[in-house]
Amino acid sequence: MSEFFQVIEQRRSIRKYEDRDVPEELVNRILEAVRWSPSWTNCQCWEVVVVRDAATKEKLQETIAPKNPATKAIVAAPVVLALCGRLGVSGYYDNKPSTKFGDWYLFDLGIATQSLCLAAHALGLGTVIVGLFDHDGAKSVLNVPQGVELVALIPLGYPAKSPSPPKRREIAEFTHRETY
Repeated sequence: MSEFFQVIEQRRSIRKYEDRDVPEELVNRILEAVRWSPSWTNCQCWEVVVVRDAATKEKLQETIAPKNPATKAIVAAPVVLALCGRLGVSGYYDNKPSTKFGDWYLFDLGIATQSLCLAAHALGLGTVIVGLFDHDGAKSVLNVPQGVELVALIPLGYPAKSPSPPKRREIAEFTHRETY
């Protein structure tokens, strides 16, 4: 199996981190993976806020939904990457949405998030994608401007524990040939 497929198959959601800093060089390599992610008309609608400050991470933790299993990860991870998207850019031609689905920024951010998480895993780091939180509250904590949405918080650090792989559907369970 190629190294690429190993990275895809072995990446897990990490919620427990070692008490060890992530060097800025590794954070920049991960941001480089985001930089090279594909996007609608190459609009690169993503914005990333890198959070290392403990007090800011504590404020972000307060925005996490009750019982979210990633609540502790927000403050335990040495770095939190806040993934944001500029509105009205992706999926637009002539300032109008051009598809049935309107603004395409969530699709582009999904691709960027996948690039980010796979790059982190390839570098020996762990991530978990946190989407269940008070988005407006977290936007306020990070001073995200109007016209930009905060979509996900991604704790980043050295895994203290890696879970077993979850059960996956077989290809035949989700693949349709020629018609649904």
